Amino acid sequence: MRNALRWAGAVAVVAVVAGPPAALFRAQYAHAKRLREVTPGKLYRSGQMTAAGFRQTVDRYGIKTVINLQHESPDPVLPENWLGKKGVRESELCEQLGVRYVLLTPDILPQPNDLAKMPPVVDEFLKVLDDPAAYPVLLHCKAGLHRTGRLTAIYRMEYEGWSVGEALREMRANGYGYGVAGEGDVFVVQFLGSYVPRAQPAGGKRP
Repeated sequence: MRNALRWAGAVAVVAVVAGPPAALFRAQYAHAKRLREVTPGKLYRSGQMTAAGFRQTVDRYGIKTVINLQHESPDPVLPENWLGKKGVRESELCEQLGVRYVLLTPDILPQPNDLAKMPPVVDEFLKVLDDPAAYPVLLHCKAGLHRTGRLTAIYRMEYEGWSVGEALREMRANGYGYGVAGEGDVFVVQFLGSYVPRAQPAGGKRP
């Protein structure tokens, strides 16, 4: 009985000591989920933030265009904070802040699954980024890892002259993961392996 009480006491102490820091971490994580600066003043990437984090990001970086890559959540409801139950739709929040809202669908691949063809979203993405008035741009999906990572790689290759290898290394460094960011991954092949920047010298063109 005494041992049980001691264990219960120890667990309670751990909960008291570790609970607040863990809760603080989760709150900060959700507030600006994986927010990263890709190119200062031009492109920023993240996961799905809270409404408070969204407002802060738009204000801090002067965001003019938000690109949502979640086809499963074309207009997600953003809770005000980590534990907030009430929320606001992202498109409504963008309207309130005077920000352009764009939905793109990077998970729609060419049918049949032809690895030599670029996913339709690439041209849609470039059309948005070709407009100087669109910047600064915030690009996000749910986690801010895979869909966001692939289109950030396209941006690096198209607008900053990065090689496929450089773009792939950045994808991995930002959490894409070696397990899925390999030569056999269909998304990696179609987005990175098949992409030819428009500025490439004569003789090279996108399929």
